Parts: sequence; C-alpha cells; structure tokens
Amino acid sequence: MQTRPLTVYSTRWCGDCQRVKSFLDKFAIPFVEIDIEQDPEAAAYVQSVNDGRRSVPTLVVGDRATSLSGFTREKFDAFLAQHELAPQR
Repeated sequence: MQTRPLTVYSTRWCGDCQRVKSFLDKFAIPFVEIDIEQDPEAAAYVQSVNDGRRSVPTLVVGDRATSLSGFTREKFDAFLAQHELAPQR
C-alpha cells in the first residue's frame, strides 16, 4: 500500500505522460500531476534531476525522481517495484 505521495511531472502533449497516468489510474495508484509548461519552477526541477533535460514524464516518490520517457510497461513495472507501489486491481 502506498504511503508516500507520488508526483507526476508532465505536459499536455506528451504521449508517454498520458500512458503513465492511464496505468496509474488503472491500478488505482493516487498521484498529483504538475504540468511543467504551466509551472517554471517545476520545469527547472525536472531539468535538475534529468541532467538538464526536460524529460517527461518524471515521477517522484519522496526524494527519488525517475524519468519514464520512452515509456514501456517494463519500465513502469520496475518503477512500481522499486518504490514498493502495489497496483490495486
């Protein structure tokens, strides 16, 4: 069960972002979404944790940020396992 908040940094036009959010919704994993095109501080944060790239989606749990750009189900499942986020089916 998730005890730490999950934040998804995204943009409206990002297909990988849409897929990540769809899977999170499907598995009933709550998250907060931040659109980096609407929030300059969020965009700067995403760049700071991705070697200067505006890589979205960037998912953050606690103080650990992970880019899932180039989304695959395998990357998503590895992210869930790494952060002990169990899907609710």
